[in-house]
Amino acid sequence: MIIDYRAYTMHSGGVLPFMELFENEGLEPQQRILGNFLGIYRTEVGPINQIIMMFAYQDLNDRQIRRDALFKDTAFLAYLAKVRPYLRDQEVRLLAPSACNPPIGDTVFTR
Repeated sequence: MIIDYRAYTMHSGGVLPFMELFENEGLEPQQRILGNFLGIYRTEVGPINQIIMMFAYQDLNDRQIRRDALFKDTAFLAYLAKVRPYLRDQEVRLLAPSACNPPIGDTVFTR
């Protein structure tokens, strides 16, 4: 399993409108297509105006197939067009979980 860690830095004042759009329009297509939504968070300390989102995938191939499908989804593309003006920067990290991590759903981590 891999964890897709996505950090989005907003322009000043963009966090609340981004979160509202995500909750009302962006969450559904991403849950439906990507699955394994681990959560969305906003920073309180450190880089301000930042949103962190995480998804879990079986492997890189699973991630690629699902993300390709996401970018063909009309609901997601409409949402993306609305949130892009709020985005200033994006960082993506792919994380490999440790075997001592607690389970995520039915997934137990092994080495």
